[in-house]
Amino acid sequence: MESVSTSDEVTSTSTPLLPEIRPEVGGGGERRGSSDSDSATAVLVLSTVVAVSGSYVFGSAVGFSSPAQPGIVDDLGLTVAEYSLFGSILTIGAMVGALVSGKIADLLGRKGAMGLAELFIVIGWLAIAFSKNAWWLDIGRVLTGFGIGVLSYVVPVYIAEITPKNLRGGFTAANQLLICCGTSITYLVGNIISWRLLALTGIIPCLIQLLGLFFIPESPRWLAKIGRWDGSRASLVCLRGKNTNIFTEAAEIRDHTRTPEQVKDFGMMDLFRRKYAHSLIVGVGLMALQQFGGVNAIAYYASSIFSSAGFSYKVGTTAMAILQIPMTILGTLLIDKSGRRPLLLVSAAGTCLGCFSIGLSFVLQDFKLWDFSPFLALGGVLIFKGAFALGMGAIPWVIMSEIFPIHAKGLAGSLVNLVNWFGSWIVTYSFNFAAQWSSAGTFFVFAIVCGLTMVFVTKLVPETNGRTLEEIQASII
Repeated sequence: MESVSTSDEVTSTSTPLLPEIRPEVGGGGERRGSSDSDSATAVLVLSTVVAVSGSYVFGSAVGFSSPAQPGIVDDLGLTVAEYSLFGSILTIGAMVGALVSGKIADLLGRKGAMGLAELFIVIGWLAIAFSKNAWWLDIGRVLTGFGIGVLSYVVPVYIAEITPKNLRGGFTAANQLLICCGTSITYLVGNIISWRLLALTGIIPCLIQLLGLFFIPESPRWLAKIGRWDGSRASLVCLRGKNTNIFTEAAEIRDHTRTPEQVKDFGMMDLFRRKYAHSLIVGVGLMALQQFGGVNAIAYYASSIFSSAGFSYKVGTTAMAILQIPMTILGTLLIDKSGRRPLLLVSAAGTCLGCFSIGLSFVLQDFKLWDFSPFLALGGVLIFKGAFALGMGAIPWVIMSEIFPIHAKGLAGSLVNLVNWFGSWIVTYSFNFAAQWSSAGTFFVFAIVCGLTMVFVTKLVPETNGRTLEEIQASII
């Protein structure tokens, strides 16, 4: 009997305010609003815009090294090895950031984590802009990498936790859209201005997010997780609108956060229990397949791929940049209409076809079987980039932010994020060696991985479209 009464005490004291919420009633005795807002409020849009400013920062950091290379090498006299270290060390910093991102987001909140990440990135950009030698460049790059490692986790999680179920996919996919915009714009601007000025311009979106954080609410689910029920309810009212009935959503959050109050000592080993196996396999699997499908090999080495295939790298990279943004916009518009799984399957099929086409172009070139093989390489790269932007770029991050319960999200998100960055490092580091072995063989391997992605999605990935976070997590665990 004592254990039962203790449990009842925990339940009654852990949710002192939310059970008192009642559906709001208008003057005529009717309920006002609906349990879920069907439209985006101004506060929700503003909160998303501020959050995805961090995604733009992410993209600008990734896109910096390519246009900056000639200027940095000339001004500071770096060797090829020294500049290669500068370019790749961003990933090392991001892995460290990814490792602690979940813990930081759980301790400081989603807003606090974004703010801390931006401080690291601002310091990193300043170190790069005013560097006099390779050491300061590398220090700045590591700090910037740490910041984007944290942002890559917390931005999609924050957006997923503040948006209603009918808007969550599209709003969360805006994360990938702004990454693409940051990369493309940095590349274009970097061809016009000096590398030091380019580094300083990277601070602008950081300041936009830092200032914007003062005007947006904290995630209501994180507030509930730490027991701030009044704050959670106020955040929901702010995000959904004063005339919207939040009773159902607040009740779902209340019920979902009772368990975390009783498992405060949840550790990494708990994450590998059988009940979390499906969520973990889906989250880690999608990130690994995303990276080992070759996306960063093409993104980082597009110029050399086009040159090796006998095609103008300037024309190829320009076409690639032009295609990427509209395809990402299309994916953002479709994700809440078609669902996650169909879009993932179409995207994975497209990336498979793209890699196979690139590999085939190298085979035709090696055996001199077709004079137009360079155009096949161009077509393959464009098919890959367009298909990837349509789904495989954004949806793994969307699903990662949806499938883990609130008490496991910090540790699980850190692990999934780390797998993504580690996979990125392996592919970008090994690609040149693999291409020396066989360019065609390398892309055929990427095509096989993309084919396996279709099987993985079909067998294991749940459809999360149109369901609340609590409904998704109840069904998968």
